[in-house]
Amino acid sequence: MTRVLVALGSNRGASEATIHAALSDLGPLSCGGFRASSLWRTSPVDCPPGTGDFINAAAAFETRLAAPQPLLAAFKDMERRHGRAETPVRNAPRELDIDLLLFGDCMAESAALTLPHPRALMRRFVMTPAAEVAAHWVWPGTCATIGELAMQIVSAERLTRLPSAAQVAG
Repeated sequence: MTRVLVALGSNRGASEATIHAALSDLGPLSCGGFRASSLWRTSPVDCPPGTGDFINAAAAFETRLAAPQPLLAAFKDMERRHGRAETPVRNAPRELDIDLLLFGDCMAESAALTLPHPRALMRRFVMTPAAEVAAHWVWPGTCATIGELAMQIVSAERLTRLPSAAQVAG
């Protein structure tokens, strides 16, 4: 079994509902230990001017897949099903973005995939939700846990944890 860590984001359409639906869609890819973070409202980072806030989350689970490529294909399919269109503009507003952060201890670099995710350690909007679901995992290529690395990020990003449905109802 291989541990997987995924980041999700949306800032177009019904973002909260989209992230909840995408988290549900990830469940069947798991063979155990599925955990989803809280939803977080975050300010845009490295986005075109006028880009609105994002809703971000993370998920951790185990898979029986021996390689990350089938997961990437499933993520791209999920993005399309939730309305994401390809655009040449980097970090443009989108209905759904799913990034593979970790696939076990795999360290790889190719045109299609770099693992661990190359920009995750600089982004609070990625590492804060990731620390909720995988705080004690050691980030490949470091001796530090995800929780430790999340605490080290110095950034002007604004993050606000959204209340869960249970908190709103209760």
